[in-house]
Amino acid sequence: MSEISFLIPKARIGVLIGQNGEVKAEIEKRLNVELNIDSENGLVIIKPKEGSDPLSILKAKDVVNAIGRGFSPERAFKLFNEDVLLEIIDLRDLIGKNENAMQRLKGRVIGKDGKTRKIIEENTGAYVTVYGHTIGIIGNYDALSAAREAIEMLLKGKQHSTVYKFLEAKRREIKRKEHIELWEKP
Repeated sequence: MSEISFLIPKARIGVLIGQNGEVKAEIEKRLNVELNIDSENGLVIIKPKEGSDPLSILKAKDVVNAIGRGFSPERAFKLFNEDVLLEIIDLRDLIGKNENAMQRLKGRVIGKDGKTRKIIEENTGAYVTVYGHTIGIIGNYDALSAAREAIEMLLKGKQHSTVYKFLEAKRREIKRKEHIELWEKP
């Protein structure tokens, strides 16, 4: 696969590079890719290195994108695991560029003092970030699906109490599934 290029917010370039280039170096080392970052315009070019896994460039794109969408490098690095996925919900797709509606929806997902976002994370095991015009989710398939469903309920105007009950039921379902999988392992 050839190189991939895309933009991330200029405000997130420093986080992507990290102190003394540590974050950039970790991504390059773990995924056998080369990152070229233009701090003037936020352009990131990801090139595969000799002998790199064809999927590693896509994984690198997800890690860089996650950092660009507001995740800490530590949380974005969870994407190095094959069973961990990233999903970005662009609020502009739902409401266009209406700033007031965007703030209201972001506030619904974050909740007072971050309470709702925290409840989503605790009940699903996924990580959630609200940054700019996007909501990002990192987690395994079950966690990501549950978190996405809860966020979509909030974005559609469902009451927070309804969403919290849904999340509690999902948590029990995920725990039950993990318990069954634990017993089924040889």
